[in-house]
Amino acid sequence: MQTERSGVLWAIGSYLIWGIMPIYWKSLEHVVSMEILVSRIVWAFILTFLVVILLENGKHLKEDFKKLWSTRRDFWVLCAASGIVSSNWFIYIWAVNHNYIVQTSLGYYMNPLVSVLLGIIVLKERLSGAQKIAFVLAVIGVVILTVYYGTFPWIAFSLAVTFAVYGLIKKRVKLDALRGLTIETFFIVPFAVLYYIWLFMDGQAVFLQIDVKTDLLLIFTGLVTALPLVMYAKAVQRIPLYMAGFLQYIAPTIMLFIGVVVFKETFGKIEFLSFAFIWFALIIFTASTILEVVKVKRSQPQ
Repeated sequence: MQTERSGVLWAIGSYLIWGIMPIYWKSLEHVVSMEILVSRIVWAFILTFLVVILLENGKHLKEDFKKLWSTRRDFWVLCAASGIVSSNWFIYIWAVNHNYIVQTSLGYYMNPLVSVLLGIIVLKERLSGAQKIAFVLAVIGVVILTVYYGTFPWIAFSLAVTFAVYGLIKKRVKLDALRGLTIETFFIVPFAVLYYIWLFMDGQAVFLQIDVKTDLLLIFTGLVTALPLVMYAKAVQRIPLYMAGFLQYIAPTIMLFIGVVVFKETFGKIEFLSFAFIWFALIIFTASTILEVVKVKRSQPQ
């Protein structure tokens, strides 16, 4: 019971950080999204690598690399995951700093439903009746928003799909959270460094060029990237996945609140109607998942 309670606290902590992240990225609004992204990659790698070394896990990191290289498929799949999560980070940062926080919230509400859809397509999983209803409701919500905007909500869709695909890969290639993030950022950090060199040579870099506050905010992008991921990894080791899935709605709810209340983004009757369909879909989806888990537990011998 104590373990589960600590797991819930780790999960809530990670989702709270993810939820308030738009405020952090908004504080870097004067920096172009691509420089924020490469800073995030470089400093996340430096931070996670240093922590791995300080925890005397360098030997395990080396073993992880050897294991990945021995199964080349996992190695290249994780390389792909690195690119996918980087694109997710870029879309998210760009969206926040171009006043699309409400759409980012929609994307992360849609994420668990897209994950299940990928499970059907890739893992040949089957949907229950309640889950099918949830999908229909979610699709109606997206269609309403598409008709109202006159264009498909690509930001929300891209965030949901990239994070769902990343989650699917992480499910199939199992690594320690901290060392896994170190390896993922290692794959992409050479490209980030080369881009940063080009920015400095072209005179477009902001890092070390404006003020100390901006420099520190760029450096700490590594911490705000790694910390919630490690906290989440600790959480899922201690609590059932359905509970982690239920708690994950904390983050997009906070994002929505920040977008509408703090940054005054539009959220009229049509947006509310669209979100209502998706919220209702998530309630049905989550409730059916919990009921299935309870049913399985009751059927098992005590």
